[in-house]
Amino acid sequence: MTRILSVWFPDWPITAWTRRTTCLSGDGHDPLALPPPRGEGGSANRRRNETGGASGDRGSTSNASLHPAPLREPVPPHEGKGGRRPLALLTTEAGVRRLYAVDAAARAVGLFAGQKATDAAALVPELRAEEADPPADVQALEAVSDWCVRYSPAVAVDGVDGLFLDITGVSHLWGGEAAMADDLLARLATNGIPARAAVADTAGAAWALARFGGEGRVIADPGGQAPRLAPLPITALRLDEVSAAQLPRLGLTRIERLLGLPRAQLTRRFGPMVLRRLDQALGRAEEALTFRRPPTPWFDRLTFAEPISVLDDLVRAAGDITERLCRRLQVEGRGARRFELTFHRLDGKAFPTQAGLSLAGRDARVLTRLFAPKLEMIDPGFGIEVVTLSAGGVERLSAAQGSLDSSRAALAEEEVAALVDRLANRLGESAVWRAETFESHVPERAVHPASAVGPARPDGWDPDKPRPIRLFPHPEAIAAVAELPDEPPVAFTWRGRRHRVKRAEGPERIAEEWWRKPIDKVGPAFVRDYYRVEDDTGARFWLFRAGLYGDPETPPRWWLHGVFA
Repeated sequence: MTRILSVWFPDWPITAWTRRTTCLSGDGHDPLALPPPRGEGGSANRRRNETGGASGDRGSTSNASLHPAPLREPVPPHEGKGGRRPLALLTTEAGVRRLYAVDAAARAVGLFAGQKATDAAALVPELRAEEADPPADVQALEAVSDWCVRYSPAVAVDGVDGLFLDITGVSHLWGGEAAMADDLLARLATNGIPARAAVADTAGAAWALARFGGEGRVIADPGGQAPRLAPLPITALRLDEVSAAQLPRLGLTRIERLLGLPRAQLTRRFGPMVLRRLDQALGRAEEALTFRRPPTPWFDRLTFAEPISVLDDLVRAAGDITERLCRRLQVEGRGARRFELTFHRLDGKAFPTQAGLSLAGRDARVLTRLFAPKLEMIDPGFGIEVVTLSAGGVERLSAAQGSLDSSRAALAEEEVAALVDRLANRLGESAVWRAETFESHVPERAVHPASAVGPARPDGWDPDKPRPIRLFPHPEAIAAVAELPDEPPVAFTWRGRRHRVKRAEGPERIAEEWWRKPIDKVGPAFVRDYYRVEDDTGARFWLFRAGLYGDPETPPRWWLHGVFA
């Protein structure tokens, strides 16, 4: 059964703005990275921001223009919790400055999002106003979603202030769903990000419980989201503004009031969206989530009692976690082509490394050897606390049968595959490639370079149309002697050397792709008749005649296009 963890960040624009201004205050941290936890520099940054230090006072330009210096004795200022001035982020809508987001202190004095900035300034003269930056908020939310990969490889951004985590099959790694949610909320709170979380069978139920189920985290038992959703307000169904406003006017203020109504009348009155959202929340209808990474059940993680930072420890951890995941693959009779090993630092930064295989495999020793050179580039910082490993391109793989696979061809294939894996993972996947077929009649267009790591196309070469092992990128002109009109050459001269043909096979007529050029450029001069020939020394060539006899304007010409082994 699917289990979804919904994380909601109340006042996310305010939280993101606070984190940006904290990180841009000159401490050199990445604005998108989670700041270090308490005791490692993060608390100092927060204290500097809370006390109105350099970062706190710097962004008050718009505030100063909104509130000129008072000429009379000012009224007693409204102070929020902790003595801070109320904060609001501003945006411009249709030429009008409005409040985009407000913090708790601003809400406590009656301000709200959407309110005109001039009205807010009149009500709260000491209001601190800053410019909103919605694109930066989205970017920061995506950074948090990437950080959450330590909990699940399947993370989706939920609107502008939330996340969905598919924790199906991974919560046991944390000791249960409640322990996972508690750990997530605790880490976010430590880094100055208030959040709520809820776990349910569906994304709709988890979304509703995270926002309306109470403070902290809420865990709905499998199949038990209906009683949890019943007392929640209608707005917990993620309805549009019109439906959310109309339903309460008819007395339908709670979800439980909808459950007993006739579905046909409800759809006719309010449209299909209300029932669709209700069914999605209750698990009666499917809902697709767009994860930032493809979800995979082949995921494992290791946590450490103490952070590790020594390279030998990183290599040992890589070996341990690959051994665990490869054991699962072996039990299931599967292998994988791609593995991603991610080291999660104490400050929240993640360092992913990838390893690819040309053939699906599950040998932990081989994978560890492929990962080991890349671990030297990992910056452990204050230490690595979590390591995760996910596998992609998983396919069925039979157990090794040494007595049968010990044939010369099988061993050669394994050796070549191991060599390709080492080169591709050491030099980069773009540095090693293989020729892959492409649907085209023109020989020089029938091959494309493809990554050596990954599955090959199921369709290969046509055995009835053999091609040379070395195909020249551009045909080379030759002088040939042949009988008219369609006989193969009896001799030809290539690169100053004369070859006498002993055997020949052909022709194989190949027409040019006429649709790639103007119609007036198409003619018999572009028709190719290919011959496979062998000279008196045993060398074999692939040559062709371009054009047809009988056209005095474009006499045929002979070209050599490749050589066979």
